[in-house]
Amino acid sequence: MTVFRYDKTFEGLLSALFDAYVRRTFPDQLIGPGEPAPLFTHEMYEVMTRTDAAERVWKGLEKKLGRRVCHQLTHVWLSEQAGGDELLMRYMHKAFDAPQSIAGDFTDDDVLQVKKIAQKVAKEKERLIQFVRFQKAGDGSYFAPVSPLYNVLPLSIGYFTDRFADQRWLLYDTKRRYGYYYDLQRAMEITLEHDEALLKGWLSEEMQAEDEKIFQERWQSYFRAVTIRERLNPKLHRQLMPRRFWQYLPEKR
Repeated sequence: MTVFRYDKTFEGLLSALFDAYVRRTFPDQLIGPGEPAPLFTHEMYEVMTRTDAAERVWKGLEKKLGRRVCHQLTHVWLSEQAGGDELLMRYMHKAFDAPQSIAGDFTDDDVLQVKKIAQKVAKEKERLIQFVRFQKAGDGSYFAPVSPLYNVLPLSIGYFTDRFADQRWLLYDTKRRYGYYYDLQRAMEITLEHDEALLKGWLSEEMQAEDEKIFQERWQSYFRAVTIRERLNPKLHRQLMPRRFWQYLPEKR
């Protein structure tokens, strides 16, 4: 069994594929730093992540598959699903070796799985955009906690920088403990050393703006006013608004 060890980054995965073609040996399994080698490993190769190699592979994929399909590959990576990197390795290997694009060949299980996972991630991105609720902090900036099923925060930042270009805001993924801060110029990725208060999802009264509680109460009143109790359908409600988002919705408090 041939095993490649890489740094578990997308750039590292592309570098691993580049090295596989150079060596003319493709991995049977991929592992990350510190992971023990599988039983019956007869060759272990350490991948060095290189930006030039990764860019060369990515440009080749865009030429072979097109940008739309390449977006599906990044969606699969952000799904963080077990074995996702090995699925991508097989898919990219097939894409380069095929005489034409494999994107529409759904008789291939890897192609089908990439499409299905990418669709799930894209749907989670849309749900994240729908269910974000900003809280106004005392300094005039806005804070919104999120905890999506997949790592879709990078996919949604473009929407928020366009939609809220005139406001300073922080979107923080409490599950993965990182976020993006927009300073009216650009959105930058940040991590907070002391984020225990933010992990709860709600700003304390000391951190809130004076009128934030009023806005939350008005939003809750509006939500109650438009609710028709005779037409309540809890099952449909959970399908359209999954429970995992409820903890950050003021109308659900």
